[in-house]
Amino acid sequence: MNKTASRIDVESRLEHARDVIRAAGKRAMDYYDGTAGDLEIEVKANALDMVSIADKNVEAIIRDRIADAFPEDGFLGEEMGIEQGENDCLWVIDPIDGTACFVSQMPTWCISVALMVGNEVVLGLIYHPCGDELFTAMKGDGAYVNGEPVEASKVTKVSDGLLGLGLSHRTKSDVIVPVMTQLLDREGMFIRNGSCALMMAYASAGRLIGYYEPHINPWDCMAGIILMTEAGGWTNDFLGIPNVLEDGGPILAAGANVADELAEMTGVKR
Repeated sequence: MNKTASRIDVESRLEHARDVIRAAGKRAMDYYDGTAGDLEIEVKANALDMVSIADKNVEAIIRDRIADAFPEDGFLGEEMGIEQGENDCLWVIDPIDGTACFVSQMPTWCISVALMVGNEVVLGLIYHPCGDELFTAMKGDGAYVNGEPVEASKVTKVSDGLLGLGLSHRTKSDVIVPVMTQLLDREGMFIRNGSCALMMAYASAGRLIGYYEPHINPWDCMAGIILMTEAGGWTNDFLGIPNVLEDGGPILAAGANVADELAEMTGVKR
Protein backbone atom coordinates (compact mmCIF):
# COMPACT_ATOMS: atom_id res chain seq x y z
CA MET A 1 0.00 0.00 0.00
CA ASN A 2 1.49 3.35 -1.00
CA LYS A 3 2.14 6.21 1.42
CA THR A 4 -0.98 8.09 0.36
CA ALA A 5 -3.13 5.00 0.92
CA SER A 6 -1.53 4.34 4.30
CA ARG A 7 -2.68 7.75 5.53
CA ILE A 8 -6.29 6.89 4.65
CA ASP A 9 -8.31 4.86 7.14
CA VAL A 10 -8.92 2.00 4.74
CA GLU A 11 -10.05 -0.49 7.38
CA SER A 12 -12.82 1.80 8.64
CA ARG A 13 -13.97 2.30 5.08
CA LEU A 14 -14.10 -1.46 4.56
CA GLU A 15 -16.20 -1.99 7.68
CA HIS A 16 -18.60 0.76 6.65
CA ALA A 17 -18.76 -0.48 3.06
CA ARG A 18 -19.73 -3.99 4.26
CA ASP A 19 -22.86 -2.59 5.89
CA VAL A 20 -23.60 -0.29 2.95
CA ILE A 21 -23.36 -2.96 0.27
CA ARG A 22 -25.60 -5.34 2.24
CA ALA A 23 -28.19 -2.57 2.69
CA ALA A 24 -27.96 -1.83 -1.02
CA GLY A 25 -28.41 -5.53 -1.73
CA LYS A 26 -31.57 -5.63 0.37
CA ARG A 27 -32.99 -2.74 -1.62
CA ALA A 28 -32.03 -4.39 -4.90
CA MET A 29 -33.79 -7.58 -3.80
CA ASP A 30 -36.95 -5.57 -3.15
CA TYR A 31 -36.95 -4.68 -6.84
CA TYR A 32 -35.89 -8.15 -7.91
CA ASP A 33 -38.76 -9.89 -6.11
CA GLY A 34 -41.27 -7.18 -7.01
CA THR A 35 -42.01 -5.81 -3.54
CA ALA A 36 -40.69 -2.36 -4.53
CA GLY A 37 -43.08 -2.14 -7.48
CA ASP A 38 -42.63 -2.43 -11.22
CA LEU A 39 -39.21 -1.78 -12.70
CA GLU A 40 -38.81 1.22 -14.96
CA ILE A 41 -36.30 0.31 -17.66
CA GLU A 42 -34.41 2.46 -20.15
CA VAL A 43 -32.58 0.95 -23.11
CA LYS A 44 -29.04 2.22 -23.80
CA ALA A 45 -27.15 0.95 -26.86
CA ASN A 46 -29.42 -2.04 -27.57
CA ALA A 47 -32.16 -4.15 -26.02
CA LEU A 48 -29.73 -5.98 -23.73
CA ASP A 49 -27.84 -2.83 -22.67
CA MET A 50 -30.22 -1.27 -20.20
CA VAL A 51 -30.61 0.57 -16.94
CA SER A 52 -33.45 0.18 -14.47
CA ILE A 53 -34.75 2.34 -11.65
CA ALA A 54 -33.17 -0.24 -9.35
CA ASP A 55 -29.69 0.53 -10.75
CA LYS A 56 -30.19 4.24 -10.09
CA ASN A 57 -31.66 3.87 -6.62
CA VAL A 58 -29.08 1.33 -5.48
CA GLU A 59 -26.21 3.54 -6.63
CA ALA A 60 -27.77 6.51 -4.82
CA ILE A 61 -27.98 4.48 -1.59
CA ILE A 62 -24.32 3.50 -1.82
CA ARG A 63 -23.12 7.02 -2.62
CA ASP A 64 -25.25 8.70 0.04
CA ARG A 65 -24.30 6.34 2.86
CA ILE A 66 -20.60 6.41 2.08
CA ALA A 67 -20.66 10.20 1.71
CA ASP A 68 -22.36 10.53 5.10
CA ALA A 69 -19.42 8.73 6.74
CA PHE A 70 -16.60 9.96 4.48
CA PRO A 71 -17.70 13.29 2.98
CA GLU A 72 -14.33 14.08 1.39
CA ASP A 73 -14.28 10.92 -0.77
CA GLY A 74 -15.09 10.97 -4.50
CA PHE A 75 -17.25 8.62 -6.59
CA LEU A 76 -17.30 7.03 -10.04
CA GLY A 77 -20.45 5.09 -10.82
CA GLU A 78 -22.02 3.48 -13.85
CA GLU A 79 -25.26 5.44 -13.59
CA MET A 80 -24.28 8.72 -11.93
CA GLY A 81 -20.84 9.36 -13.39
CA ILE A 82 -17.91 10.92 -11.58
CA GLU A 83 -17.92 13.24 -8.58
CA GLN A 84 -14.48 14.40 -7.56
CA GLY A 85 -13.68 14.34 -3.85
CA GLU A 86 -11.45 16.47 -1.69
CA ASN A 87 -8.89 13.71 -1.06
CA ASP A 88 -7.30 10.85 -3.02
CA CYS A 89 -10.18 8.41 -2.41
CA LEU A 90 -12.42 7.37 -5.31
CA TRP A 91 -15.21 4.83 -4.83
CA VAL A 92 -15.95 2.91 -8.05
CA ILE A 93 -19.50 1.55 -8.08
CA ASP A 94 -21.57 -0.78 -10.23
CA PRO A 95 -24.97 -0.85 -8.49
CA ILE A 96 -26.22 -3.86 -10.45
CA ASP A 97 -23.73 -5.71 -12.62
CA GLY A 98 -25.81 -7.98 -14.81
CA THR A 99 -28.87 -5.78 -15.29
CA ALA A 100 -30.14 -7.89 -18.21
CA CYS A 101 -30.16 -10.94 -15.90
CA PHE A 102 -31.70 -8.89 -13.08
CA VAL A 103 -34.69 -7.72 -15.12
CA SER A 104 -35.10 -11.23 -16.59
CA GLN A 105 -35.44 -12.75 -13.10
CA MET A 106 -32.15 -14.61 -13.37
CA PRO A 107 -29.97 -14.66 -10.22
CA THR A 108 -26.57 -13.97 -11.83
CA TRP A 109 -26.24 -10.30 -10.90
CA CYS A 110 -24.36 -8.57 -8.13
CA ILE A 111 -23.28 -5.26 -6.62
CA SER A 112 -19.65 -4.19 -6.99
CA VAL A 113 -17.86 -1.51 -4.94
CA ALA A 114 -14.14 -0.73 -5.01
CA LEU A 115 -12.02 1.97 -3.42
CA MET A 116 -9.09 3.54 -5.21
CA VAL A 117 -6.56 5.71 -3.41
CA GLY A 118 -4.64 7.55 -6.07
CA ASN A 119 -3.97 5.01 -8.80
CA GLU A 120 -4.16 1.98 -6.50
CA VAL A 121 -7.15 -0.23 -5.72
CA VAL A 122 -7.12 -0.83 -1.96
CA LEU A 123 -10.58 -2.29 -1.30
CA GLY A 124 -13.01 -4.46 -3.22
CA LEU A 125 -16.45 -5.76 -2.30
CA ILE A 126 -18.78 -7.82 -4.48
CA TYR A 127 -22.13 -8.83 -3.02
CA HIS A 128 -24.35 -11.50 -4.57
CA PRO A 129 -27.72 -10.92 -2.88
CA CYS A 130 -29.43 -13.99 -4.34
CA GLY A 131 -26.78 -16.24 -2.78
CA ASP A 132 -26.06 -13.96 0.20
CA GLU A 133 -22.33 -14.13 -0.52
CA LEU A 134 -20.14 -11.13 0.22
CA PHE A 135 -16.67 -11.24 -1.35
CA THR A 136 -14.20 -8.77 0.19
CA ALA A 137 -10.54 -7.88 -0.15
CA MET A 138 -8.29 -5.23 1.35
CA LYS A 139 -4.80 -4.55 0.03
CA GLY A 140 -2.34 -6.84 1.81
CA ASP A 141 -4.99 -8.72 3.79
CA GLY A 142 -6.17 -11.50 1.49
CA ALA A 143 -9.57 -12.27 -0.03
CA TYR A 144 -12.67 -13.54 1.76
CA VAL A 145 -16.21 -14.70 1.18
CA ASN A 146 -18.52 -14.15 4.13
CA GLY A 147 -15.43 -13.77 6.31
CA GLU A 148 -13.77 -17.04 5.25
CA PRO A 149 -10.46 -16.85 3.34
CA VAL A 150 -10.46 -17.93 -0.30
CA GLU A 151 -7.76 -18.64 -2.88
CA ALA A 152 -7.64 -18.47 -6.65
CA SER A 153 -7.46 -21.69 -8.64
CA LYS A 154 -4.16 -23.57 -8.64
CA VAL A 155 -4.88 -25.78 -11.66
CA THR A 156 -2.04 -26.04 -14.16
CA LYS A 157 -4.02 -26.60 -17.38
CA VAL A 158 -7.02 -24.79 -18.86
CA SER A 159 -8.65 -28.19 -19.34
CA ASP A 160 -8.84 -28.65 -15.57
CA GLY A 161 -11.56 -26.08 -14.87
CA LEU A 162 -14.08 -23.56 -16.19
CA LEU A 163 -13.06 -20.22 -17.70
CA GLY A 164 -15.46 -17.30 -17.37
CA LEU A 165 -16.00 -15.31 -20.57
CA GLY A 166 -17.77 -12.02 -21.10
CA LEU A 167 -18.80 -10.09 -24.18
CA SER A 168 -21.08 -7.23 -25.11
CA HIS A 169 -22.23 -5.26 -28.14
CA ARG A 170 -18.74 -3.71 -28.17
CA THR A 171 -17.14 -7.12 -28.81
CA LYS A 172 -16.72 -8.32 -32.38
CA SER A 173 -17.03 -12.03 -33.06
CA ASP A 174 -13.55 -12.16 -34.59
CA VAL A 175 -12.13 -11.22 -31.17
CA ILE A 176 -13.95 -13.66 -28.90
CA VAL A 177 -14.56 -16.68 -31.17
CA PRO A 178 -10.83 -17.51 -31.59
CA VAL A 179 -10.47 -17.59 -27.81
CA MET A 180 -13.41 -20.00 -27.53
CA THR A 181 -11.95 -22.15 -30.30
CA GLN A 182 -8.51 -22.34 -28.70
CA LEU A 183 -10.04 -23.20 -25.35
CA LEU A 184 -12.18 -26.00 -26.79
CA ASP A 185 -9.23 -27.31 -28.82
CA ARG A 186 -7.32 -27.61 -25.53
CA GLU A 187 -10.26 -29.53 -24.00
CA GLY A 188 -11.24 -26.58 -21.82
CA MET A 189 -14.71 -25.22 -21.22
CA PHE A 190 -16.19 -21.76 -20.64
CA ILE A 191 -19.19 -20.21 -18.94
CA ARG A 192 -20.87 -16.84 -19.40
CA ASN A 193 -23.35 -15.72 -16.73
CA GLY A 194 -23.86 -12.06 -17.68
CA SER A 195 -21.89 -10.46 -14.83
CA CYS A 196 -18.17 -9.69 -15.05
CA ALA A 197 -17.96 -8.80 -11.36
CA LEU A 198 -19.64 -12.00 -10.20
CA MET A 199 -17.44 -14.21 -12.36
CA MET A 200 -14.31 -12.41 -11.13
CA ALA A 201 -15.51 -13.01 -7.58
CA TYR A 202 -15.97 -16.68 -8.40
CA ALA A 203 -12.45 -16.77 -9.89
CA SER A 204 -11.04 -15.29 -6.68
CA ALA A 205 -12.65 -18.16 -4.78
CA GLY A 206 -11.20 -20.78 -7.13
CA ARG A 207 -14.55 -21.70 -8.65
CA LEU A 208 -13.36 -20.55 -12.08
CA ILE A 209 -9.80 -20.76 -13.39
CA GLY A 210 -10.07 -17.19 -14.60
CA TYR A 211 -12.11 -14.61 -16.48
CA TYR A 212 -11.65 -12.81 -19.80
CA GLU A 213 -13.55 -10.00 -21.47
CA PRO A 214 -12.19 -8.06 -24.48
CA HIS A 215 -13.66 -4.77 -23.29
CA ILE A 216 -15.06 -3.84 -19.89
CA ASN A 217 -15.74 -0.66 -17.95
CA PRO A 218 -13.85 0.05 -14.71
CA TRP A 219 -16.90 -0.21 -12.45
CA ASP A 220 -17.47 -3.78 -13.68
CA CYS A 221 -14.02 -5.13 -12.80
CA MET A 222 -12.26 -2.90 -10.26
CA ALA A 223 -13.40 -4.83 -7.17
CA GLY A 224 -12.68 -8.10 -8.94
CA ILE A 225 -9.10 -7.03 -9.65
CA ILE A 226 -8.15 -6.69 -5.98
CA LEU A 227 -10.14 -9.78 -5.03
CA MET A 228 -8.22 -11.80 -7.60
CA THR A 229 -4.77 -10.52 -6.71
CA GLU A 230 -5.36 -10.80 -2.96
CA ALA A 231 -6.52 -14.39 -3.54
CA GLY A 232 -3.16 -15.22 -5.11
CA GLY A 233 -4.24 -14.92 -8.73
CA TRP A 234 -3.12 -12.57 -11.49
CA THR A 235 -4.74 -9.84 -13.58
CA ASN A 236 -3.44 -7.75 -16.43
CA ASP A 237 -2.42 -4.15 -15.69
CA PHE A 238 -5.91 -2.76 -16.28
CA LEU A 239 -5.15 0.56 -14.60
CA GLY A 240 -2.10 0.96 -16.82
CA ILE A 241 -4.29 1.22 -19.92
CA PRO A 242 -4.46 4.86 -21.15
CA ASN A 243 -7.74 6.62 -20.21
CA VAL A 244 -9.11 3.38 -18.78
CA LEU A 245 -11.40 5.10 -16.23
CA GLU A 246 -13.15 6.86 -19.10
CA ASP A 247 -12.91 4.32 -21.92
CA GLY A 248 -12.45 0.90 -20.30
CA GLY A 249 -10.32 -1.88 -21.78
CA PRO A 250 -9.65 -5.64 -21.76
CA ILE A 251 -9.58 -7.61 -18.52
CA LEU A 252 -7.95 -10.96 -17.94
CA ALA A 253 -7.90 -12.59 -14.50
CA ALA A 254 -6.33 -16.00 -14.00
CA GLY A 255 -5.06 -18.49 -11.51
CA ALA A 256 -1.29 -18.07 -11.31
CA ASN A 257 -0.52 -21.42 -12.95
CA VAL A 258 -2.62 -20.80 -16.09
CA ALA A 259 -1.97 -17.07 -16.47
CA ASP A 260 0.69 -17.54 -19.16
CA GLU A 261 -1.49 -19.90 -21.18
CA LEU A 262 -4.56 -17.67 -20.97
CA ALA A 263 -2.55 -14.56 -21.83
CA GLU A 264 -1.19 -16.32 -24.91
CA MET A 265 -4.68 -17.45 -25.94
CA THR A 266 -6.29 -14.03 -25.50
CA GLY A 267 -3.42 -11.82 -26.63
CA VAL A 268 -3.52 -9.88 -23.37
CA LYS A 269 -0.12 -8.61 -22.21
CA ARG A 270 1.32 -10.74 -19.40
